[in-house]
Amino acid sequence: MKERIEKLLKRLEELEQALSQPDVFDDQKRYKELSREHREVTRIMEVGKPYLKAVQDYEGNASIIRDGSDPELVELAQAENEELEEQIREYEEQLKILLLPKDPEDDKNAIMEIRAGTGGDEAAIFAGDLYRMYTKYCERHGFKVDVMSSNPSERGGFKEIIFSVEGDSAYGTLKFESGVHRVQRVPETETQGRVHTSAVSVVVLPEAEEVDVEIDPNELRIDVYRSSGPGGQSVNTTDSAVRITHLPTGLVVSCQDEKSQLKNKNKALKVLRSRLLDLALSEKNSEIAAKRKSMVGTGDRSAKIRTYNFPQGRVTDHRIGLTLYKLDRIIEGEIEELIEALQLAERSEILKESA
Repeated sequence: MKERIEKLLKRLEELEQALSQPDVFDDQKRYKELSREHREVTRIMEVGKPYLKAVQDYEGNASIIRDGSDPELVELAQAENEELEEQIREYEEQLKILLLPKDPEDDKNAIMEIRAGTGGDEAAIFAGDLYRMYTKYCERHGFKVDVMSSNPSERGGFKEIIFSVEGDSAYGTLKFESGVHRVQRVPETETQGRVHTSAVSVVVLPEAEEVDVEIDPNELRIDVYRSSGPGGQSVNTTDSAVRITHLPTGLVVSCQDEKSQLKNKNKALKVLRSRLLDLALSEKNSEIAAKRKSMVGTGDRSAKIRTYNFPQGRVTDHRIGLTLYKLDRIIEGEIEELIEALQLAERSEILKESA
């Protein structure tokens, strides 16, 4: 472990030197790659540096103990090494998790799809609440949100909304949000004060670049039509809405939020490309997912993953058995504790598998 961390420390110095060179900054692709690696190594070294210091102190004390010329100093060194042994073990456990190989898709931007499920108007309203929760989280963490397609509900919220999230490791951060989110609360339309249960499905896809998925234009059927709002009210007087059907898979993507037909087409293609990449990744990862005991990381979107209970102010993530009594803050976008716990659970699961 010590040798691996020392190599990473040396690599961190090389990255810092490379990033200071003007020619690297001029090559934006190269600059992004080095910046991403620099962030990852820096994150590891937050534990790696104190680990190296603890090892260095331990080895220094061991030298004093071997020398044995000063009994009082030997006693102090032995006492300190007992504490350092525990510290070193804890650092090594943390580093084992931090050094696990990352999913190459984690660094990508994300496409998120939120759809109202069982519960009618209340499900649509909650879909809007989840969209607001994610946008607030993204704002705080410097992620850019761009709505690609939406189908608002007449009573508020959305029957469906699709949006992209751009930023460093957006997909790796948000991928565990895929699944069925259940809400328990008294709807605004409920006159007798009864608690209703509704459900919303969330899908998180890695945004695919053209090099990831090649689409044959001959395998697409593209239809254009006039976009409309809730209740059929016309919101556009030109045929700017676009519907793309991928004939080999039957996947259909529609986009009508932009006034430009070209912009709607490009957004629809971006969603289609990401869905095709997700299909390919799902097939590749199906065997891995089947082996895992934990639901974390399997991407099973039919499973109920989380319950938001408003009367009790409680949020429970069923995959890891985590319950937090801070629903008011979570629904305002403070989902960091949930995301970090899920990431840790996945790393621990992978670590057990590798062992």
